[in-house]
Amino acid sequence: MPGATAPDSAASALINGLSVDVEDWFQVGAFENVIDRATWDGLDLRVEHNCDAILQMFADAGVRGTFFTLGWVAQRVPALMRRIANEGHEIASHGWDHARVFTLTRDGFAADLIRARNVLQELTGQAVTGYRAPSFSIDARNRWAHEVLAEQGYAYSSSVAPIVHDHYGWREAPRFAFRPVAGAALLEVPVTTAEVAGRRLAAGGGGFFRLLPYALSRWAIGRVNSRDQRPALTYFHPWEIDPDQPRVANAPWKSKVRHYTNLSVMAPKLVRLLADFRWGRMDELAAREALRVDAENRA
Repeated sequence: MPGATAPDSAASALINGLSVDVEDWFQVGAFENVIDRATWDGLDLRVEHNCDAILQMFADAGVRGTFFTLGWVAQRVPALMRRIANEGHEIASHGWDHARVFTLTRDGFAADLIRARNVLQELTGQAVTGYRAPSFSIDARNRWAHEVLAEQGYAYSSSVAPIVHDHYGWREAPRFAFRPVAGAALLEVPVTTAEVAGRRLAAGGGGFFRLLPYALSRWAIGRVNSRDQRPALTYFHPWEIDPDQPRVANAPWKSKVRHYTNLSVMAPKLVRLLADFRWGRMDELAAREALRVDAENRA
């Protein structure tokens, strides 16, 4: 890989954002048209076991991260929410039941935010100040979503993917943190991309990290840290470390390939990633980036 060398000292000083999108195997966007939400309560809930494995992985690496959690999940595994909070990780919102934001009205989105936040705060005793849209579903179609987040007092969102993708993407959005609503304190921290020869490549985790060779992710994060002098963020899902999860027989073949490929190698790759870079909570990253953005805006 070009540039696949150890990060330089300046890049090594950067603390990148570590995040987990807490949803179960049957709640993913890839299966939203083949698994009815009305059936969810009858399906095998595996998220608690998988999150416990992630908590142990983070403890072994000595890192803390952010768990963007569905309210639906939190309501069903309250003890897990308390364990996550008690171990020093941030609990943030992933909405109620993984409805993509562009499928909601403005009022519907506000109601979704309130419902999820109330449950998360009641269970953990933590203030919920961060939000990530399911499937990065804030884009050019629904810029009003940032206005709703600002109205509800969120400090930051990590809901924009500044790339072209068949399921999501806002190519014209900034690559790095920005204030999406004039006069509001809300900060948007887009998912990480690497820029090569004028092209943006997804580099923030998820399927990119799981499906492709580890060297590519290591190079991309190192490039963002060294060349751009910016923190990167990574995200993944509890189901991605669970090769024994049930198979959805009637899912489209493309969805099956994306969802099930390399599940057995995901955990070892994450262990390497945690060791190769510095990681921290998303609220802490957002606070540092807010200072940078404001300083740049004053300059």
